[in-house]
Amino acid sequence: MRIGILAYHFPPEPAFIPGSLAEELAARGHEVRVLTGFPDYPGGHGYPGWRQRWRYESRSERLTVRRVPRWSGGDASVRARMASWISFAASVGTIGRGHLAGVDALYVHQLPPTTFAAVGLLRLLGAVPTLLHVQDVHPDLPGSAEAPSPWAARLAAATRRLYRCADLVAVAAPALGDLVVAGGAEPDRVRLVLNWTDERLFRPAEPTREARRLVRGDGRCAVMHAGTIGSRQGLETAVRAAAPLQGTMDLVLVGSGPDEPRVRGLAAELGAGNVRFVARRSPLEMADLYAAADYQLVMLRDLPELRGTVPAKLQAAFSCASPVVASAGGDTVEIVERARAGLSCPPGDWATLADRFWLAATIPPPARLEMGRRGRETYLRDMSLRGGVDRVERLLHEVAARRRPPDVAERATGTGH
Repeated sequence: MRIGILAYHFPPEPAFIPGSLAEELAARGHEVRVLTGFPDYPGGHGYPGWRQRWRYESRSERLTVRRVPRWSGGDASVRARMASWISFAASVGTIGRGHLAGVDALYVHQLPPTTFAAVGLLRLLGAVPTLLHVQDVHPDLPGSAEAPSPWAARLAAATRRLYRCADLVAVAAPALGDLVVAGGAEPDRVRLVLNWTDERLFRPAEPTREARRLVRGDGRCAVMHAGTIGSRQGLETAVRAAAPLQGTMDLVLVGSGPDEPRVRGLAAELGAGNVRFVARRSPLEMADLYAAADYQLVMLRDLPELRGTVPAKLQAAFSCASPVVASAGGDTVEIVERARAGLSCPPGDWATLADRFWLAATIPPPARLEMGRRGRETYLRDMSLRGGVDRVERLLHEVAARRRPPDVAERATGTGH
């Protein structure tokens, strides 16, 4: 097949899903054309050595990546984000028809920043068979469902239009299916395709001496949170839960983010000496750090829009055979409980989370290893790179077949007589 991929972020940005999908589809013999922007995530500033320009294209044997300019202001304000999203849409509209002309199917890695560009691109390309892979439906914009801001209302209208235009809508978490149907997608067009992780980085490993030094502390049970320290994670709850357990367990926060000063301040205020902060590390070190910890902490605040979110760190922990302590709602906790791969509790409840921390510390190492093994089995069965790309590939064939004349579709799928 000739497959087009539209993605707002793409490697070298930490955008593993569209990047690995493009590489794997090309390795399977498909001709793949990617349309994306110049890298600026997560800081909103262009990467060193990259200069935005109109004529930038990289090629390998079966993979072509075309990058288009977009506004990169490094400002998290709504105005700056909208400028980036709209400028990306304008650039995609200028380049998209020529770059993606003649594709058999289009895959859209659907994040809110992609919405305006995807709507415009589908209008330009006409009846191109399209698969949306929805990752998130709730951008952090001001306003509410009762009184949305003008930009939030425009984005919601564009999202509804996109759901109606797509042949199939894949969702990255089970509860997202209900949200996209509520947003206008037809239920019989919704499919589940769980995300995978970078299996070259996240795999079972033996911890290095340096990883043990960073994570283990005095040898107590170590619960590690790796990733963003932001508003969605609600790590203040974890700090409050860990503070009464000094001498029993350590909470190790690896990474950074906008809420780090507040989380550090709370740890100091509570005198939580067992809460330790480790600066952001190279992705190449993460498997060793995961192996040095006893558990991985997966946190999400108690917000309705997050109940259909499965954080990428869950797939990473499962792939590394690390047991999990999950303080979240919806799909995240259901996956952990179904896999019997760790401990869980409702989000935002520091007292119950403290109980889970205490219980985690008392569970003997062989039982922890068994939880990690079950998580690894779940990952390989339901979330692996190979399985995820298999599902996407089948759905791309399905959307392409929907637009073909019946006799051609039958020959392509082998159903003719």
